[in-house]
Amino acid sequence: MKWENMLKWLLLVVVCVGTTAWGNKGPRPYGPVPTEQQVRWLRMEWYAFVHFGLNTYTDREWGYGDEDAKLFNPSDFDAEAIVKTFKEAGMRGMIYTAKHHDGFCTWPTKSTKHNITQSPWKGGKGDVVREFADACKKHDFAFGTYLSPWDRNCAEYGRPGYLRVYYKQIEELLTQYGPIFEIWFDGAMGGDGYYGGAREGRNIGSADNYYNYARVVRQIRSLQPDCIIWGAAGRGDATWAGSEKGFARHYPLWNVRNHQWICLEADTPINHRGWFWHPGQGGHVKTPEHLMQVYLSSVGRGANLILNLAPNRDGRLDPADVASLQAFGKMRRELLAQDYARGAKARASSTRGRKFGASRLTDGKIESYWCPKDSDDTPTVELELEKPTTFDVVRLREQIRLGQRVEAFQVEAMVNGEWKTIIHPGQPGEKEDKFDGVRGGKGHTIGNQVLRWLAEPVTTDRVRLTITRSKATPCISEFSLLCMPGVTQPEPVASEDTAAGTLPVEGWSYSGFAAEKAPLAFDGREDTMWEAGKCPAHFVVDMKKEHTLSGFAYLPRQDGSTRGMTSRYRVELSTDGSNWTKVSEGEFGNLRANPVEQIISFPEQKARYFRFFSTAALDGDGSSAAEIKIYGK
Repeated sequence: MKWENMLKWLLLVVVCVGTTAWGNKGPRPYGPVPTEQQVRWLRMEWYAFVHFGLNTYTDREWGYGDEDAKLFNPSDFDAEAIVKTFKEAGMRGMIYTAKHHDGFCTWPTKSTKHNITQSPWKGGKGDVVREFADACKKHDFAFGTYLSPWDRNCAEYGRPGYLRVYYKQIEELLTQYGPIFEIWFDGAMGGDGYYGGAREGRNIGSADNYYNYARVVRQIRSLQPDCIIWGAAGRGDATWAGSEKGFARHYPLWNVRNHQWICLEADTPINHRGWFWHPGQGGHVKTPEHLMQVYLSSVGRGANLILNLAPNRDGRLDPADVASLQAFGKMRRELLAQDYARGAKARASSTRGRKFGASRLTDGKIESYWCPKDSDDTPTVELELEKPTTFDVVRLREQIRLGQRVEAFQVEAMVNGEWKTIIHPGQPGEKEDKFDGVRGGKGHTIGNQVLRWLAEPVTTDRVRLTITRSKATPCISEFSLLCMPGVTQPEPVASEDTAAGTLPVEGWSYSGFAAEKAPLAFDGREDTMWEAGKCPAHFVVDMKKEHTLSGFAYLPRQDGSTRGMTSRYRVELSTDGSNWTKVSEGEFGNLRANPVEQIISFPEQKARYFRFFSTAALDGDGSSAAEIKIYGK
């Protein structure tokens, strides 16, 4: 035998023996797989959103575009203190709204005069983006930015000329502030606005066509290849999970869309008042328990969570928001602190070889994974714990570098000598699409990770996982058993909650459009509403005696429909029912995505009569209000 042939034969033997003995031949990727950037992003799990701009000073969610830049003048802004607060809570990064729909740029851009240089803050030399970016760099914290495509200030919006402005802003943000881990493009696509004084409605039609997102994506990739692109009409790396209440709207959750891997992100503000800070919001913060439900319904379904905290007019985070964030951060740390399955003895129905053995599930290494033989249609793994242990949360992960595979799984525990199913396998066509579907639930997709909070705690020393349906041979990297800590409510803190009391409604009378239904807007129930069959429409409240009024609240319908939601309003007051004074007029923004209570303040004024106008509404002919509260003395 020639030497060359002998060498080839020996190499072949070594490869064959190695593959047979150690099982080094892993499965091929199945379907689309995430990029390295997407893998890193998914493992961040949660990070902060920061809405801070002119809306902070106007008590609005969506500015109209005609706001004076001189309003922006925080007296005590401290970017480093905000970043440290986020990091202490366990967050991995933050995304700052460098420009919202009002078009005000919080950095000294050369693309428009409507920017921070026109503000008195720091004598026109300030740069909020710079301060956040520098603070993040100092504390090893990822920094990202939000840039609204819609610009209600720019005279050229809706025309080709705006695109030069828009592309210039992207360039500045991605070249002047260091690494950007994510850039966020809102889906707002035009409407009413100032537009340089035109004060008109502008509709761009297709966002993909108008903004030319194919070009935008190429621009971003050339400037910052590692930056995750959120949105961009589906051309980016991540997209919305479907709810501004913070949960992934649908479970099972698949990351494969249009033959590519797309990550999902759920977003929500920590305060029920909205994305920007509003006077009187201190009593509306979400509790740590609520935030844990949000976490389990987003990260626990395979998405990421971006949680918003908004600085106030001084530039500081609201103390009540911070207290709840810190309490939730403590709960999350305690939940993940101890994995009772770590180091457990693991036996599988089959394995692909030692490299892919069942012990990989409990070794604490996210890259290693168990993989059964291709012929094993319903593979199982049984864990034997060192001693009986109580747990009530199960976490599973797939090795997503090889694609998303698992369609359904089952988990059982040995209780009183018998196997008891603690997570039932999901069936085809079943979905969890509600926020309250947190405790219990079925075993459907796994993907990056799934967290299932059991209906009740289980005590056992043996647990069994069965993959009941999978599109390809499953590759499971983690099987964890956790215990939910008790709810730790934050200590009461001083708050800027200055909202006046809600007036009692007893004895009031109503007139106007659909007057017989008007009392339903004051009955304290979210499932009833005033609903008129036209828009504009109004109703009048006779409070029977004078009160000193200071504001009102509007809650849009909560039945899942957007028909007749009031998008623009006007409120008038009167002492005699004949002579009226307009005290407030404006827009309820973002109701379609976030139909939360809108609280509006106005200068104190005595009145007996309150008149509410729905001057514009969403979706079809009609006007509606689930609840109206009138604030005063």
